[in-house]
Amino acid sequence: MPAFYLTLLAVLLSGIGARDQGVVATLSLRQQRRPAILVMALATSLACAGLAAFAAHTLLESLPPPARMIFAAIALGLAGAESLLLGPVRAWKEPTHSLGALGLVLLAHQIGDAARFVIFGLGVGMAAPVVSGLAGFLGGAVLLGFAWAFPQEASRPRWRLVRRGAGGALLLAALYLLIVQMRIL
Repeated sequence: MPAFYLTLLAVLLSGIGARDQGVVATLSLRQQRRPAILVMALATSLACAGLAAFAAHTLLESLPPPARMIFAAIALGLAGAESLLLGPVRAWKEPTHSLGALGLVLLAHQIGDAARFVIFGLGVGMAAPVVSGLAGFLGGAVLLGFAWAFPQEASRPRWRLVRRGAGGALLLAALYLLIVQMRIL
């Protein structure tokens, strides 16, 4: 159960103000909360969380236990760097109202974002890829549902500060894991 709770909390913190949330909030605001936007967002979130969990499961078979934590630290460090460096997307105009185009945009944003790195890293580090994948999907669903239901609130600048703070915390956690696993401390 610790893998579930840690992954859920880390995904919620690292996913606040993310690019996929910005896309969903923008389209939800412009298209009066069309339910198909939420369905497509949840489908892409499920696909990307499943892919991260599958990658973690595949890697677990080939890594010895000491290397798992080092690899988890690298993944958490990448999640922290992504949270600190990449900001939300600007409000853009979507002329076609195409769900296929929305799905591709969301997949492109989600496939390498901080939340999926967290799912992957904690799935490897805690040797619980399925549980981490489920928790990551649940966290992503909560964030995307919030962006769809409250698009004005999801677009506020204060969430970027929370995202930057979470990114810094992820970098510190990654550094701590590396130092402990390399027996420097």
